[in-house]
Amino acid sequence: MYERILVPTDGSDLSSAAARHAFDLAQQYDATVHALYVVETDTGWLTVSKNDVRETLRELGAEASKQAFRDVERIAATTQAEVVTDVLEGTPEEQILQYTDENDIDLIVMGTHGHSGLERRLVGSVTNRVVRGADVPVMAVNAPSESED
Repeated sequence: MYERILVPTDGSDLSSAAARHAFDLAQQYDATVHALYVVETDTGWLTVSKNDVRETLRELGAEASKQAFRDVERIAATTQAEVVTDVLEGTPEEQILQYTDENDIDLIVMGTHGHSGLERRLVGSVTNRVVRGADVPVMAVNAPSESED
């Protein structure tokens, strides 16, 4: 049913919860997990030198992606599932959807904060935009409750 499962990660507890679900499914279906970190380099709202800001964002993103992938690899080590990691630059939802298409992903597993009402309308979420734009199923994993930590 699933051969390639994508789990976008940012190193947060929420991403780790999604990764645990992704690896559980990967074990059940003998699937490969693709862990993707997106360095958001859109600086359209800044008036300072965009090149300097983008380079700084790239450097920060490179370090953050290493930590995020350490978390994913720690979870992967508890399973027999294969893991592929990749880092892209751009808008997270656009890169997630593009990666999904280019790598024949069968399922996306990602975290959601569960915001609703006005907060969701004002802020939106990457997960909501991915759900609306994806051509494959998206599993949205809620933030773990404090009793689960």
